[in-house]
Amino acid sequence: MASLIDLTAFAPQARRFLSELEANNDRAWFNANKQRYDSEVKRPAELMIAQLTPELEVLSGDRPRPKLFRPHRDVRFSDDKLPFHTHLHALWSLPDGRAWYFALSGGYATAGAGILGFDGRQMLAWQAALMGREGDELEHIISRIGGRIDPAPDPGTEVPPGPREELMRRPGCVLWIDGIFEALTPDPVATLLQCYARLQPLQDWLGKRL
Repeated sequence: MASLIDLTAFAPQARRFLSELEANNDRAWFNANKQRYDSEVKRPAELMIAQLTPELEVLSGDRPRPKLFRPHRDVRFSDDKLPFHTHLHALWSLPDGRAWYFALSGGYATAGAGILGFDGRQMLAWQAALMGREGDELEHIISRIGGRIDPAPDPGTEVPPGPREELMRRPGCVLWIDGIFEALTPDPVATLLQCYARLQPLQDWLGKRL
């Protein structure tokens, strides 16, 4: 039952399981440890996601759609035939493409927000906004929040000359707050909500401009 799940143990338990999965990335090991995956990773993550969803609705004014990604990899068209992802990945998405992200593995824990990939209309609006005063505002937001920006600029993207060519070449804009593992252990819901509140100015800027 959800009420019996101790979320204070979620991060260390999930990290331990995912580290072991990385060292034993095969179906036989996973099948033998499937009950552990369900009890130590999947069900606590589902509870955490369920508790965060209404909080993110309050933060954004719109109800996000949560998703917990499956551990199984699609290896049909990949040279890498390892069958499982060795990280936990969750997101809460809004209809306009903005989302909040969470990832946890044996080696990292991170929370992010933004749009991972612009559509054509959004890309044009992004570049246009960066040409004017809105670009100053965005740079101030990014500087104030700190963190890591993703995805990397596409050097093949043609952009108008200006002071923000590096930003203009980015096919999306997500800011990540890394190194949050220790803070997750006492209360992952509160920690992630603090991260997402810190990232909300970027979400607001993207929502208004794109």
